[in-house]
Amino acid sequence: MGNTTLGMGFLNELESEARASRKCLERIPESLFTWKPHAKSMNMGYLALLVAEIPRWISSIIEISVIDFATYKTAEAKSSADLVNIFEVNLEGAEAALKNVQDSALSELFYLKNNGAILMSSPKIESISSSINHLVHHRGQLTVYMRLNDIPVPSIYGPSADDNTF
Repeated sequence: MGNTTLGMGFLNELESEARASRKCLERIPESLFTWKPHAKSMNMGYLALLVAEIPRWISSIIEISVIDFATYKTAEAKSSADLVNIFEVNLEGAEAALKNVQDSALSELFYLKNNGAILMSSPKIESISSSINHLVHHRGQLTVYMRLNDIPVPSIYGPSADDNTF
């Protein structure tokens, strides 16, 4: 393991978000996977799977420098236990990548592609930060879906109306 100052900073941030993300995912019943609040919204199962998949983006950013929509395969979840398992596996991969990344490697470019065509590129450091923000954003969406379905919302950054613990 080399100089991991930046990677460890991201790791600490990701791990602080993981607890609340896990609590949300374990509460999503498969009976509501197809529910969505509006015709233009994602269904709850897809949104929950997105939250579970985002840590994998981080390991892909660091380790292979590209995500291509044509070849990137998402996992399949049939239950809340599947969602949590997918999240844990992806989180473990992201944690390992962040522990081992050299600060200098984070200035290298990451590419988002579709069938080989570059959609965007940015330094890995920006892509990792954006991915963690993306996780927080979609978890926030998921908590709204939960509230609309009377699923108890866990404590995230402080007590919720359903959970007064940290």
